[in-house]
Amino acid sequence: MSQSSPLSHLDHQGQAQMVDVSAKPLTQRTAIAQACLKMQPSTLATIAAGNAPKGDVLGTARIAGIMAAKQTAHLIPLCHPLPLSQVEVVITADPSLPGYRIEATVRVNAATGVEMEALTAATVAALTLYDMAKALEKSMEIQSVGLVHKAGGQSGDYSRMP
Repeated sequence: MSQSSPLSHLDHQGQAQMVDVSAKPLTQRTAIAQACLKMQPSTLATIAAGNAPKGDVLGTARIAGIMAAKQTAHLIPLCHPLPLSQVEVVITADPSLPGYRIEATVRVNAATGVEMEALTAATVAALTLYDMAKALEKSMEIQSVGLVHKAGGQSGDYSRMP
């Protein structure tokens, strides 16, 4: 990494580069990301009852999120491929939204963090949930995608304020 650039993804000429993490120690790192899928109450009720035309909407979205976390380095150009220790995607109905809240937790023992993997998992789970339910409603909206918490690494812990 060039010492002349304060942004580690840029070289001294301002061009994008993959960060060199070879000198960083392996540490336990965790990231939690969230996404919301807002929908009509009737769509929420249909999915919750298990009556969606495409079958197991929530199970398919959960598996898609897990698979997406494992593919992040193939999707985001400068992400390091990481040996993920755990990926968990929890999808919870929220009648006050109305819709579903998706929370993705990713853990790794590595020299770099897993924020992008958690964000990718939450986002792809939301996209899959949309795809699985679009026959019921096309006006659903993916909202509030963001990092909720991260632990470990040189920059320390972070928690988003509610």
